[in-house]
Amino acid sequence: MTHQRKPGAGSRAVLLALTLLLTGCGSGHDPAPRAPRLPPRHAGFDYQIGGAYPPPAGVRVVTRDRADSPAEGLYNVCYVNAFQAQPQERANWPADLLLRDRAGRVVVDEDWDEPLLDIGTPAKRARIADRVNRWTDGCADQGYDAIEPDNYDSYTRSRHLLTPADATAFMRLLTRHAHARHLAVGQKNTPELAGKRESAGLDFAVAEECGQYDECGTYARAFDDRVLDIEYTDTGLTKAVSAWGSRLSIVRRDLDVSPPGEPGYVRRTG
Repeated sequence: MTHQRKPGAGSRAVLLALTLLLTGCGSGHDPAPRAPRLPPRHAGFDYQIGGAYPPPAGVRVVTRDRADSPAEGLYNVCYVNAFQAQPQERANWPADLLLRDRAGRVVVDEDWDEPLLDIGTPAKRARIADRVNRWTDGCADQGYDAIEPDNYDSYTRSRHLLTPADATAFMRLLTRHAHARHLAVGQKNTPELAGKRESAGLDFAVAEECGQYDECGTYARAFDDRVLDIEYTDTGLTKAVSAWGSRLSIVRRDLDVSPPGEPGYVRRTG
């Protein structure tokens, strides 16, 4: 005896199959995560980590401190001091997460009076990353497109207590979390680690004075010209623009990256 198919059974089966295909259910795999949007190459750029202000005409990319809101309609990079403690935030860090020398003294970046964070063990890296990643979440929630974790090169000021391997291992914790929040991650300075960009998960570069110190080529090769360069002298700006002005995003700022109206404010692009 032939069993008669119930009306509509085939249609429901086809619909279910299509639903599973579109949602990824039944495949054993989650849908591919959305890749972060990268900054445009050779774009008008402003570096505003000393205080936010309306971006000048022609600016398409702006970097601001995580305490400030992003600029509407632009590509926004969120500055995060990830490898050192801001002087005013030192007391907020557990004492054992500040790097100490063999005499127990906290190791400090003397130029900025910033204690180095101790990224020398997997356990401490995880604890520090948990804090920094909460700041990254804040950047994502505000609508930023990328983060700039500063002081990747803190190991060079650690009196040989930290290593490049420590820095890249810690950076991987930051980039994985940022990418999960659909944020790109910029490598801040540290040209000696540009060759590690893929293993560290880095997407573009933020270079201070690469024109002044003839380092722009290192970043340009490693990051396919996705380089945001900040020069702090007229000489550096002239060198950067002369050699790389048609390829990279370059701006001249004052050393304190002051907002307009404050003493010492400087911003030029050529």
